[in-house]
Amino acid sequence: MRVARVVVDVPLAHLDRPFDYAVPDDLGDGGSAAVVAGCRVRVRFAGRLVDGVVLDVGTTTEHTGKLAPLAKLVSSEPVLTPEVAELARVVADRYAGSLTDVLRLALPPRRGAPEKRPVADPPPLPDLPDPAGFARYPTGPEFLEALALGRPVRAVWTALPGEDWPARLVELCRATLSGGRGALVVVPDGKDLDRLAAAATRELPKDAVAVLRADSAPDTRYGRFLSVSRGTAQVVLGTRAAMFAPVRDLGLVVVWDDGDDLHAEPRAPYPHTRDVLVQRAHLAGCSAVVAATARTAEAALLVESGWAHELAAERAVLRSAAPRVQALGADSELARDAAARSARLPSLAFRVAREALATGAPVLVQVPRAGYAPGLVCDRCRAPARCTHCAGPLGVAAAPAPGGQRVAACRWCARPAATFDCPHCHGTKLRASVVGSARTAEELGRAFPGAAVRVSGRGSVLADVEPGPAIVVATPGAEPVVEGGYGAALLLDSWALLGRADLRAGEETLRRWLNAAALVRPAAAGGQVVVTADAAHPVVQALVRWDPAWLAARELGDRRELGFPPATRMAALSGDPTALAEFLELLRPPPGAEVLGPVPEPARPGHEAGERFLVRAARADGLALARALADVQGVRSARKAPEHVRVQLDPDSL
Repeated sequence: MRVARVVVDVPLAHLDRPFDYAVPDDLGDGGSAAVVAGCRVRVRFAGRLVDGVVLDVGTTTEHTGKLAPLAKLVSSEPVLTPEVAELARVVADRYAGSLTDVLRLALPPRRGAPEKRPVADPPPLPDLPDPAGFARYPTGPEFLEALALGRPVRAVWTALPGEDWPARLVELCRATLSGGRGALVVVPDGKDLDRLAAAATRELPKDAVAVLRADSAPDTRYGRFLSVSRGTAQVVLGTRAAMFAPVRDLGLVVVWDDGDDLHAEPRAPYPHTRDVLVQRAHLAGCSAVVAATARTAEAALLVESGWAHELAAERAVLRSAAPRVQALGADSELARDAAARSARLPSLAFRVAREALATGAPVLVQVPRAGYAPGLVCDRCRAPARCTHCAGPLGVAAAPAPGGQRVAACRWCARPAATFDCPHCHGTKLRASVVGSARTAEELGRAFPGAAVRVSGRGSVLADVEPGPAIVVATPGAEPVVEGGYGAALLLDSWALLGRADLRAGEETLRRWLNAAALVRPAAAGGQVVVTADAAHPVVQALVRWDPAWLAARELGDRRELGFPPATRMAALSGDPTALAEFLELLRPPPGAEVLGPVPEPARPGHEAGERFLVRAARADGLALARALADVQGVRSARKAPEHVRVQLDPDSL
């Protein structure tokens, strides 16, 4: 009798294990309708027909009773490889989740038409890439050579300002592919993926590359996934979901801009792309690159621990590639403009913008938020303005209401706020706490009447703009590329970024600034960057000196001293107070773990208000903490606890 070990698609924590089923004789060895490891099946479970994936097929079982047979073979296509199955189990254990939840993220929905297409042979291997692109980085050419030879090398690569990073990442893939091994590159969003795919089209064999993106048509997405699992495509480029792509003979994994919050999966068990790829490199014994213009504390820890080495240019090379960065607070600027510290657009910013426009170069203006005035506060006491109906935040939309007036309205329930009465000071006037990209564009259009103004942000993201005198207002991550680089960049409303009560406020601010400043031409070509922040702030200093490694090491040291991730493992538990009390009563954390809280968790659209606890443990006890949390989830699941508790390990935001 043949026995199939099946992972059933049942979202219950106490059932997080494979189950044995008998393979019927008509689904035995041979033929196109055979049950094989990695294929999809349907099984009877608790009286219901549910989906499942076969982990492996054998002839023995530990079950003492009679095995139920498989109900149906959905497809004999082996979509789950042993390597991805092992990775999924490790990820589930690391994040206190279930294997079923991870497989939902790893396997795209099945489509019949792509499975009927014949299997194509992989294209011929390319030659080694020209090492000149990495010649500006010490050991860069040697790194490419090691990839071609199949040696497992790992690096944290800090890209130079103005670097053509898509071309460099494709060169890493080409070097790996030239040695007969596969490569996987994950980027934050579709805009970055388009640039990467365009570079791959120029440098790699056509059929050797599969671009996996969430917004593709279902047939297209599944067809590209099959080209990878069947071995035709050996290089995978994609967004977050591609981190589980079944690349054959994996030789390299790369994550670009690992600090972007788009790399954090919003669905259980909430894995992060960087951590998954680091785990994958460890399991596969392959090379890994954590690449960005900036650097996270997690990347700094990889360098400090010796797991990866630093791949960064020498200071002289960096200075020749970087634009000139100026911050507020210099004595000469204060003498010229006494309001330089408080003005949203000080005279320095106007002067730099005029100089760039006069040379025929575009100017990039980065603002933290989209919209017109997305945040409003009381004009008298600066308390956040709230809706009297649902307590949601008030804001002003970019589009005026009928009649040409912009009216404050709730950003949750959309009710207009015709009148306002502050509950703290009874003030009746509102003012903007954050000025959005639409209003900034309006203000700059009046200040520079001869220049075209373009806006890139939520709802309309520009991939690139034509060279020429223009002002481009963009939110972080939506900055379009321009050939030859921008003449100047203005980084506005720094207080809105630096003043956030968030663990990663400084790190995230520098990442956003560097990504924008990297699009500006070098100082030798007239490139200038103005940041409207105090020059004495450590994050501003890191920008002025263009030294993200220094700030990342400083952040890591501060977090180690305070006991924050990545120096420790921390779990956030959110939910109803009664459910949290039951959860903590059952929890048996590792020795030395701390329980912090509770703190109130405000209501969100579709969610009621609740509480949150934090559980902190030493980094060495991370797996023990995850196991303890998973055990409690299993007990509550078996008891059919009515209230759900959200468990998130190492969340991006605390």
